[in-house]
Amino acid sequence: MSPQTMESRWSPSVGMLGAGFMARTHTTAARLAGARLDVLASSRLERAETAAAELGYARASTPEHLLADALDVVHVCTPNTSHTAYARAALLAGSHVICEKPLATSADEARELVALAEQQQRVAAVPFVYRYHPMVREARARIGSGEAGAVLTISGRYLQDWLLGAGDDNWRVAADAGGPSRAFADIGSHLVDLLEFVSGDRITRLVATTRTVHAERGGQPVDTEDAVALTIELAGGGIGSLLISQVAPGRKNALVLEIAGADESVRFAQEDPETLWVGRRAGSLLLRRDPETLSADAARLSNVPAGHAQGYQDAFNGFMADAYAAIAGEAPEGLPTFRDGLRAAIITDAVLESARSGAWVEVSAE
Repeated sequence: MSPQTMESRWSPSVGMLGAGFMARTHTTAARLAGARLDVLASSRLERAETAAAELGYARASTPEHLLADALDVVHVCTPNTSHTAYARAALLAGSHVICEKPLATSADEARELVALAEQQQRVAAVPFVYRYHPMVREARARIGSGEAGAVLTISGRYLQDWLLGAGDDNWRVAADAGGPSRAFADIGSHLVDLLEFVSGDRITRLVATTRTVHAERGGQPVDTEDAVALTIELAGGGIGSLLISQVAPGRKNALVLEIAGADESVRFAQEDPETLWVGRRAGSLLLRRDPETLSADAARLSNVPAGHAQGYQDAFNGFMADAYAAIAGEAPEGLPTFRDGLRAAIITDAVLESARSGAWVEVSAE
């Protein structure tokens, strides 16, 4: 469903918890999806008032008052360790919930939220938005159709440099706000979600190691990881290696996934999202986004003509349109829900366990 169609038939009241970058990104997408921007809340009322005025919300509030309003939809864009409590309160108030990842800082908390969303019969979504690049859907279609053959190997990386220096600091660094995992929970969760979504397979075992490069940031000890490396096994027999880092000089948002099938490989790079590399023994292809030639699901998410670049906000807009369509009673293909947030939490727990023990860890189904 297009944002224009959604707007013509439904205009839900929306509350935004948070006033930072993700709140701004959610707001842009929510507005396009037809939302009525009712209230924005932050931990500091003065910050909420400033952000509400800048982003076009009708009023500012505290989180407690926002959650008491029983709005149609609540967006949770606050520090990681607050996600569970806010999502729980919003669901209990009867709201549909869109919660930033990580959904929770442990698999047990995530399971609780999945069960509550189902009990309340609310739509509950997590913005694993890289699913919404059309060329990701094209890669998924090629593997799902059998065109690529059985998955043999997977290579993935997600590299950034915004925490490269010892002087670089952020609330995510401290476990009391960001949770027990930083690099993996923050960006590695996107990579494993994309891996399982595109391949149609599940990670069953992994072994991981982590590294914290800087012992202190901002005069405080660092108790979360800067980088993670892991080896994985898949249910279908494939094997792979993944590298996640927030201390990789020159890499801004280098999310790359390459899946080798028995007949062809597919490679998607988020910093060049208009193309998909298709590797074959007899010659390779570089497919460019063109809704006239892509699979139906990829074409659905192509909202501008070929040759006009789509990017991160477009992917976010596609996710939000699907989330709001689901709230209106539709069943959009590939919408990431709290169950996908739970899956990421299960894998994160396994990564931390393996890093502590130095051993292979079985990854539970749920």
